[in-house]
Amino acid sequence: MTFTGSSQTVTVKYVIRAKFEVEGVVEKPDVIGAVFGQTEGLFGSELDLRELQKSGRIGRIQIELQSKQDKTNGSIIIPTSLDRVSTAIIAASLESINRVGPCDSKVVLEKVEDIRDARRRAIIDRAKQILHEWTIRSLPSTEEIFREVAETLKAPKVEKYGPEKLSAGPRIDDAKEMVIVEGRADVINLLKCGIGNVIALEGAKIPETIIKLSKEKEATAFLDGDRGGDLILKELLQVAQLKYVARAPSGKEVEELTSKDVLSLLRQRVPIEKIKPRKARERRKIIVPKQIVQVANELNGTLEAVLFNGKLEQINRLSVGELAEKLQQIDGVDTVVFDGVITKRLVDIADDKKIKHLIAARVSNAVKPPLNVNLLTFTDINS
Repeated sequence: MTFTGSSQTVTVKYVIRAKFEVEGVVEKPDVIGAVFGQTEGLFGSELDLRELQKSGRIGRIQIELQSKQDKTNGSIIIPTSLDRVSTAIIAASLESINRVGPCDSKVVLEKVEDIRDARRRAIIDRAKQILHEWTIRSLPSTEEIFREVAETLKAPKVEKYGPEKLSAGPRIDDAKEMVIVEGRADVINLLKCGIGNVIALEGAKIPETIIKLSKEKEATAFLDGDRGGDLILKELLQVAQLKYVARAPSGKEVEELTSKDVLSLLRQRVPIEKIKPRKARERRKIIVPKQIVQVANELNGTLEAVLFNGKLEQINRLSVGELAEKLQQIDGVDTVVFDGVITKRLVDIADDKKIKHLIAARVSNAVKPPLNVNLLTFTDINS
């Protein structure tokens, strides 16, 4: 809030309000003269009203009065930008005024008003009003609520996925897991159950898209409980990397199951280890030539690798740090023995380069045993 003083504009912090009573009839200039005259020199030039008004630290002094029955009553209003202490002294000095013109008078301080408190209260009141109106406007209508709830009952639409345009749910890309089913009708049924990370084989031959996805995601095969489901599972176990298997009851198809049955069967899915022994269990049965065992013992602790061809002839010796890069450049490698860790990257390179054996100090827990590469550790071949 601002007030205009005699020479400049005052940014008001406080307003002094006082009442006065005069035993006689006086006018505004008489009261103003008494205010300036009877407070002058009380506390030096620093708190002199005339000087404070010239410097813009108090605003224009306002007088309101009325005369009746030979008496004059009114009020004095002084806006100030002074600190609290100085404002209090000015307010107290007003009560020392005992004459206005030739008449006796009495001045009583009514209050000192903090303009910032008033502004804060006004802002808070306005904020409450804004919040109330905002809440009312943002509340959905009954019709909108019903429409939003009803939307949840609608199953997502079947999408086309990959170059084979396989039937799939909308969450195949962003989900870490996926459910593989046989056909489009199965996808529709699972979508009704709220399962969006589902994709269909749509044929006896396993699509390349499914094979690729099974290496990237935790895959569950959910198949019909018939001869066709048995054959599809057998082929999936040969070309894809499954984590779990779930089957419809004998003689039933996934597309005809109730939501309760679908969810129950998926919860009871069987880990693939119970259906097909994993390479980790089979690898100890592999007979390893003595020269491979000898090289493994020599490499232990060296952080080096040795590459063999199909005739078990050494074709290269290098550091483990450059192994991945070199394997991509060299053809004809049959076996790799190295003092390091078998990682997913190395397994993918070996699979691509038709390398049959990777033998190392240990195998990373993140590696899924591939179909075409034997993974062995130094412990395995020495046991």
